[in-house]
Amino acid sequence: MSLKLEHRVGIRASAETIWEIVSDIGGWAAWNPIYSRAEGVLKIGAPLSLDLVLEGQAMRTIRPVIADWIPNEQIHWRLSLLGGLVATTRYIEIEKLADRSCILYNGEVFGGLLGPSVARRMRPAIRAGFAAMGEAVRVKAEAAATAP
Repeated sequence: MSLKLEHRVGIRASAETIWEIVSDIGGWAAWNPIYSRAEGVLKIGAPLSLDLVLEGQAMRTIRPVIADWIPNEQIHWRLSLLGGLVATTRYIEIEKLADRSCILYNGEVFGGLLGPSVARRMRPAIRAGFAAMGEAVRVKAEAAATAP
């Protein structure tokens, strides 16, 4: 059994513009409200080191591993906590609707024995964080798309 939490936002920018923002993991700290520090590269099996900041929660460092990525489309990473009792798959996905119109999906699937119950308990903070991150990507991508 698993639980999925997701935020979606429409963005008036190309998939390539959005990809430039979300694929620059080292640059996330400059704009990303839920990852105040981010290190790593997009390579399957590569580790990330992320400082996660959610409303009402203490900052914590997580070390997920890149599970999959496709340029201009998606980044997926996995995290296992408490010996696998909490197992998550986090994703950022870009759906191209037109040349300068996309939907950004920003979410996480919580599995493992305790994952769904942890997600339910933290649902308001997680949803607020995903919404803030999606809005930050939208603002940054739309500004880049209209820049001369």
